[in-house]
Amino acid sequence: MLSTDLPAALLSRIEDAGINASAPPQQRWVDGWLLRFSPGKAKRARCINAVADGRLPLAERLALCEAVFREAGLPMFVRVTPFTRPAELDAALAQSGYHVIDDTRVMVAPDWPAPAEVMPRGFALERLTPAEFAEQVGALRGSPATQRRAHAERLALSPVPYEGWVLRRRDDGHIAACGQMATEADLVGLYDVFTHPGSRGQGLARVLCSQLLARARSRGARVAYLQVESDNHPARAVYHRLGFADAYAYHYRSPEPGAH
Repeated sequence: MLSTDLPAALLSRIEDAGINASAPPQQRWVDGWLLRFSPGKAKRARCINAVADGRLPLAERLALCEAVFREAGLPMFVRVTPFTRPAELDAALAQSGYHVIDDTRVMVAPDWPAPAEVMPRGFALERLTPAEFAEQVGALRGSPATQRRAHAERLALSPVPYEGWVLRRRDDGHIAACGQMATEADLVGLYDVFTHPGSRGQGLARVLCSQLLARARSRGARVAYLQVESDNHPARAVYHRLGFADAYAYHYRSPEPGAH
């Protein structure tokens, strides 16, 4: 359900931009559905994006998709958004016993304060390569090596440009926060924003995001978006203060209970 007064055409562009920004090399089409089966952490890079009605009966199409994920050794997730096709897919999956997983909000800032927040004393903003960023955010999250490698591969081969940045403490090199931006035309998406547990509560994520948004604006971006789990209240509070508001929600469905 769309939960904003923003134009539906803009939200559709944002949905497309989010799909583009999460594109892994491991993907294929099945009867109008875009299947992604990267072994990384992000579900958006290892799920079904149901973007067209297709022609096959639903059961037959799902069976073809199940075979793809089974061969890849991954659980199958169907991403359900306000743009999902066919429109009755969510109800049909529920009737078939597919379980709901996650509740993610797409937050949008159609305009945001132009000046970046001042960098805190003793910190420097530093850009990392895709491989360096994937390793760093993976270390902060405790992700296994396979997921870090898959993340690095996806960033390096992304069809839209990514920039990964960190806030590094000058005196000891400690990385306090990290985040990425992916730009497409006048849209910029914030991804992988994460603060080191020992550095939380200092407003560093807000400063980092503000700095990235200012850079994006200087290059022509005018609308920002991000994806955040609905129960991540600290992060959502930061984004609200930066001018973001909920635009729409999405969730996943899986035939496997407890899949993650």
